Amino acid sequence: QADLAKAMLSINAAKGFEYGSGFMAQGMKGSQHNDFFFLKKAPKARSAKSSLLLSTISNYSGGIQGGISNGEDVYFNVAFKPASTIMRRQPSFDVAGNEVILEGKGRHDPCIVPRAVSVVEAMAALVIIDHILRANTNL
Repeated sequence: QADLAKAMLSINAAKGFEYGSGFMAQGMKGSQHNDFFFLKKAPKARSAKSSLLLSTISNYSGGIQGGISNGEDVYFNVAFKPASTIMRRQPSFDVAGNEVILEGKGRHDPCIVPRAVSVVEAMAALVIIDHILRANTNL
């Protein structure tokens, strides 16, 4: 989970990361947040033995418990800041420390919004494949 958070927060303009119930969890009791496990029937099971899957009722953990995937869907949210160039006059200072009026004359800062989903999905895939490769390496 730390590598996933690190990857997401390394994306320009990313300012927040939460997985599972995230910040909502701070207002819950442990008894409310506990992910109870149950057995569910697997789709297209090959045998009676493989027809049951361990699952959680709520998946408040976002598929990660104790830093390890528990087999549930891993889900998370990434918060991005808005682009900082605005088309309004605003007070500022020049390099000499003199007060000046700053006025934007166009959008010059890159904006992640149009490609945020693709970038987040790619970063998540890189983290997952990195862990798969490390797990299958004899180093």
